[in-house]
Amino acid sequence: ELPPSEFMQVADSTWLVLSVVSNGRAPSGCQATGVTKIARSVIAPLAEHHVSVLMLSTYQTDFILVRERDLPVVIHTLAGEFDIYKEESGECVPVTCDDVSNGFLKPKPAASPTLHPVQSPQTRFCVLTVAPDTLPAIATMLIDVLFYSHSPPKEAGAGSKDLDSITFFSFSLIEGYISIVMDAETQKRFPSDLLLTSLTGELWRMVRIGGQPLGFDECGIVAQIAEPLAAADISAYYISTFNFDHALVPEEGIGEVIQLLQQRQESGR
Repeated sequence: ELPPSEFMQVADSTWLVLSVVSNGRAPSGCQATGVTKIARSVIAPLAEHHVSVLMLSTYQTDFILVRERDLPVVIHTLAGEFDIYKEESGECVPVTCDDVSNGFLKPKPAASPTLHPVQSPQTRFCVLTVAPDTLPAIATMLIDVLFYSHSPPKEAGAGSKDLDSITFFSFSLIEGYISIVMDAETQKRFPSDLLLTSLTGELWRMVRIGGQPLGFDECGIVAQIAEPLAAADISAYYISTFNFDHALVPEEGIGEVIQLLQQRQESGR
């Protein structure tokens, strides 16, 4: 519905949101544990069936976005392990393979995914939430940070594995729940009594996937990161964007993460 604009680039696909819940209940009251929980059961099987996904981790839970045209393949891939429901008029209705069999095409064998470069900026990040009723108190600051305060990000030199810093700020509002990712310096600009984080208050480091805009036609990019982290039992937040993918891991584990991903790249060559 947005008017055409020379300043806006729009992907030509419509995406649907998948949310993985336990015992039929969404974990709305607890903090997400990241993509490692669903790496083997959801992300890897979809990559094997050549389904491209976008990943969005939030403070509360994790969401997987798939292209609408891939829905038949997604249902057939996941139905063996999951009970699948769709939302109709606010109600959850069971979905069976028969519901989406029309037009189902047997997926082509997936080609070996491209192993994209991984960069690790030195920036330290916080994963936060705020109570919805306190949002007006920080609205002006949010607008300033989102639209007016950022300087152009520094790009890594050719062949560089690290960035000195990266400009990254993520705000999501999903079903009334707010999730924010910001760097530790930006956090100091907000009232500390309004920002809520986990009891440990840990800081996170980022690995950014891709040396140039990734596009949406590849598959296996999320799996490239999620699978080795899941095997090492390392929690991560994962945020796909239009141009790059980003994984946030606990600060104390960044060295192990970089080593794991470098080993993965070397073994894939």
